[in-house]
Amino acid sequence: MQPLTKDNIRLAATVLLMRDTERGPEVFMVQRPRTGDFPDLHVFPGGKVDEQDFLPERATGLNDEEASRKIGVDAGGLRYWVAAIRECFEECGVLLASRRGEPVVLKDSTEEQRFEECRHALISGELSMDSFCAAENLVLACDKLTYFSHWITPETAPRRFDTRFFITRMPDGQATLAHVWETADDVWVVPRDALSECAAGRWQMISPTLTTLASIAPYETVADMLEDVAREGHLDELTAELRIQGMMPLR
Repeated sequence: MQPLTKDNIRLAATVLLMRDTERGPEVFMVQRPRTGDFPDLHVFPGGKVDEQDFLPERATGLNDEEASRKIGVDAGGLRYWVAAIRECFEECGVLLASRRGEPVVLKDSTEEQRFEECRHALISGELSMDSFCAAENLVLACDKLTYFSHWITPETAPRRFDTRFFITRMPDGQATLAHVWETADDVWVVPRDALSECAAGRWQMISPTLTTLASIAPYETVADMLEDVAREGHLDELTAELRIQGMMPLR
């Protein structure tokens, strides 16, 4: 299993949360605070893989052997899927999980408040994902996440991450609510509009985000996008320039 940190490079996971609109697919993006990693940047939700993210007994639709094969590691690949689900809940308030065989939909304000308290506790480290799943009878919907791309921050960066990108459809019956501890702003945006905001100098983004937005911008529906990603037909040729920017082979 990969160490969480090697040669100052930390394992991380990022998720593209997508929904259909009349103008085409939208992706959920957050703006990082002025402090911390990547200050002020507009990014997709995500963060570091933790030791406690290895939860094969809490996952459905994907085991660690399959997950590891998909990304080209010997073992522990499932940690990336769990980390992406955890970060999506922590940063967006969206939980990719099921209870008693049905996707999670919070039934009333009491349950919404309880889950929001759990969200705070996960972010602060007072609660583990394993304990949260056990208490709420949750199974993590790893099969709802499709592996999208692989990036390693270039050597010139002060903080480096080995990040796996995933993509998923926004689940029915839930709503996004970015967490104020981890984000300065949040927005659902058509990819081409996000690219325009960056080109105009109003948003700051780095190469992985820009390349990802450019790769999903042509699609007219989320279904077409997910189908293409599943067969790995969504990425352009891995050029020398993309390698310099940090893009890696899928496996």
